[in-house]
Amino acid sequence: MEKTTEEKARELTQLMEDGKGSDVTLMDLTGLNSWTDYFILVTVSSSTQWQGLYKLVKDYISENDLEIHKTKNKQEQGNEWNLIDLGNIVIHLMSEDARSFYELEKLWHGGKVLYSSKSSSSESSL
Repeated sequence: MEKTTEEKARELTQLMEDGKGSDVTLMDLTGLNSWTDYFILVTVSSSTQWQGLYKLVKDYISENDLEIHKTKNKQEQGNEWNLIDLGNIVIHLMSEDARSFYELEKLWHGGKVLYSSKSSSSESSL
C-alpha cells in the first residue's frame, strides 16, 4: 500500500532528527496555499550538515516516489537557508539566524504543528 503524503512527511521529519538537525518542526499547511501541504523546518549549524541532510533526503526520495523540484537560490550554496522542494512537502534547512529572522512558524501560524522536537506533547510524536 502506498504511503500518504503525511506519512512521507513524518518519515522525512524523523530522518532530519536522525541526521542531527536541531529544532525540527513538521507543519501541516493543507488548505492554506495551493503549492504545498507540509513544511519541515530544520535548524542546521554548517554547510556540511545541510549537505548531509540533503543526501539523506535524496536517498529517501529515490525509494518513495518523490522528486526534487528545482528552485532558484539567490546565492549559490548559501548557508543561511536551503530549500528542498518535493512538491507537497517542502524542507527548509536554515541557520539559527535565518530561522529566528524569518520565523516561518509565525508566518504560517494557521498551519497545524504535527511535530516539534522542542515540544514534549504526545500529540507531537512521529
